[in-house]
Amino acid sequence: MDLPSRLLLGLALLPGLSMAAGKCERLVVTGSPDAPPYLWQDPQNPTRLIGASADLLQQVAKDLGLKIDLLYAGKRAQALDEVRSGRMDMLADAPLTVTELESFDYIHPPLLENDYLVWTRKGSTLVYSEAADLHGHTGAVSEKSRMTQAFGTFAEQNLTLTRTANLTQALQKLLLGEVEYVLAARYSGLAAAQALGMTNDLLAFEQPLDRPGLFLAVSHNSACNDPWLRGQLAKKMTELPASGLTEAALQRNIERWKAQQQQPSQPVSAPKQ
Repeated sequence: MDLPSRLLLGLALLPGLSMAAGKCERLVVTGSPDAPPYLWQDPQNPTRLIGASADLLQQVAKDLGLKIDLLYAGKRAQALDEVRSGRMDMLADAPLTVTELESFDYIHPPLLENDYLVWTRKGSTLVYSEAADLHGHTGAVSEKSRMTQAFGTFAEQNLTLTRTANLTQALQKLLLGEVEYVLAARYSGLAAAQALGMTNDLLAFEQPLDRPGLFLAVSHNSACNDPWLRGQLAKKMTELPASGLTEAALQRNIERWKAQQQQPSQPVSAPKQ
């Protein structure tokens, strides 16, 4: 083969080579360290995050031929900073906010949806079927709750809510009769009630008040952020709801978290949301 022919062949091969080289084989992912059953710090290996979100993401990665390391990066704000900077590639449980669109590419649809419910004391006379029913009643919500911006605006204009440092304090206010209801995520509320021994004292209305998505969010500064990755992740997120994997992962991790709380070597702690 003469030199011009070899050069032409080399040029023809370059796009394929560059695509193969550009495909990321390992993603470093983080998220909230205190949000069971979605994500929490592994008591056996505190450098790792475990939970339903982690299990689903590992399954997706396996299907795509990727390796994912789901690592603890500190509290929520620290985790955001790590991903925003590109030191880590992706958040596993990002709430969709307009301001963060400057830093992240959100993958649609969300990995999971987090139902927020209205929790009351058993025997309460509060009647609830929609958000407007809470008008004129006193409630509490953890300042770490991550609800949709639309609901946040509604609550600010229409509801009387005390913000507490965490979910534990909100539930304690409810039991003491200082508020009439608490807004808390379905599974975080269950987990907190169990950890605090309040299961028999609380009741949750089944109709969700808000359903924020927990999105995968890829950093604009990640070296792995390319159209192939975003497209494949979006495809998998679309397939997940019908697969049955989501509900199985949630139930498995509720039991996993409960079992950890019952081990005497592990300190009993309630979710911070």
